[in-house]
Amino acid sequence: MKIAIFGKRTENSIASTIGDFLAFLEKENPKFLIHEQFATDLEEFIPEYAGLIQGKTFKTFQEISDYDFLFSFGGDGTFLNALRYAIPAQIPVLGVNSGRLGFLTGVSQDGIIGAFKEIKKNMYRIELRVGMSVESNPPGLFSGQNFGLNDLTIHKSTTNEMITVHTYINGEFLNSYWGDGLIISTPTGSTAYSLSCGGPIILPTAKSFVITPVAPHSLTVRPLIIPDDVVVSFEIESRAGQAMVALDTRTELINQRTEIALRRAEHPVKLVRLSSSNYLGNLRDRLMWGKDSRN
Repeated sequence: MKIAIFGKRTENSIASTIGDFLAFLEKENPKFLIHEQFATDLEEFIPEYAGLIQGKTFKTFQEISDYDFLFSFGGDGTFLNALRYAIPAQIPVLGVNSGRLGFLTGVSQDGIIGAFKEIKKNMYRIELRVGMSVESNPPGLFSGQNFGLNDLTIHKSTTNEMITVHTYINGEFLNSYWGDGLIISTPTGSTAYSLSCGGPIILPTAKSFVITPVAPHSLTVRPLIIPDDVVVSFEIESRAGQAMVALDTRTELINQRTEIALRRAEHPVKLVRLSSSNYLGNLRDRLMWGKDSRN
């Protein structure tokens, strides 16, 4: 088994957990590579494990294209960044949670060694998640890294003035959203920014996107669920002449004349799920449904 390891600069306690995992890998002797920047950070936090890391780093997705898994250490944001390597390499991703909610990260820090053993015994499944692909005119938005798993957000820039986002579905006019902005979310991203703005929770297997306005000027404007086989396009009006556009963890300031179009991504994201993993149970746990704060 060959695994790639991705993560972000983190606390000493978490680094120690990763160090223990690296020591475990040294005994198990699978082939592994660590993302170059993450390896540099780990050498600072856990110098005693530096010998296990040296000469075992990767920088591009091509270097891990024949690997079996990518392990992402961090929160959901780190997981989304890891997809920049996993998607073009077309390898499944296991998220190891060291963040807060961890909707995407299915394994705790303490459970990583047990998770490795389960995967080695083929006690896992691959869960496919639909993503989105974003194009722009003029081209070049997000420097060609135009894949998103969670959401696309069009937001007002640095001013307090509202923007207008003219929205079309397959070229047919839908609405002019006037407010702070607009979120277009996948089912996976429905529990992220969209949820905090009043959007619905959508099960990952649903073939749909949701359009959620951010602080709309009109109270009659509500979130809208649409099928994921359409093309959604946008034209922006802003007195400032600019708008902020975010695709998962990547953000750019664009000219209001930039046209944007969104469609379902060609390839789904492959999530590694262990036999004990359950989406509905995870949902209840993360959102504390049924919890009584008095007890």
